[in-house]
Amino acid sequence: MLLSDLLKESLDTATLECWQRERTATPVRAFAVRLHAAGLSLRETEAILRLLGVERSFQAVFQWVHRLADSVSDPPKATPRRVAVDETAVKINGKWSWLYAAIDLDTKVILDAALFKRHGTDPAAAFLHGVCEKHDCSETVFLADAFGYRTAFSRLGLNGRIDYTDRNLIEKWFHTFKMRVDRFHNSWVG
Repeated sequence: MLLSDLLKESLDTATLECWQRERTATPVRAFAVRLHAAGLSLRETEAILRLLGVERSFQAVFQWVHRLADSVSDPPKATPRRVAVDETAVKINGKWSWLYAAIDLDTKVILDAALFKRHGTDPAAAFLHGVCEKHDCSETVFLADAFGYRTAFSRLGLNGRIDYTDRNLIEKWFHTFKMRVDRFHNSWVG
């Protein structure tokens, strides 16, 4: 997204009622929220605002993000061509759960992630159904490993195939996810 497009979208949100009675100009707040939504951390967003001459704390940006979350519509639907899906086991409070995720291989955008108490054909089908409800998957080819997905593809009428090479991106995402959770746990023990 070009900076000019980002600024235009920020100005378009200036009329939202959730911004009334704030000490920071509405376009600045909307711009900060868009930066955070684009993947910048709260502190990175604060630093960019500081470069633009706006002195606000990352806590203020946090408040803007959460105030706006209830006021805007859902994100637009994606139309992915190739989607990698997979699951991984995660331990939460001493109990094992399964994290399912789908990633668009062309844009590298996470389309959906969901947590299930078990793995198998039924959770795989439920997850794929949720992905298809959120995004236009009429022309999508789903790439998966063999476990539980063949039956789910046929049950939902999806175009899916078993692929162990092209879907490495989802494995890398799971690896990064687990590494960051471990770092967070080691930093915030207790």
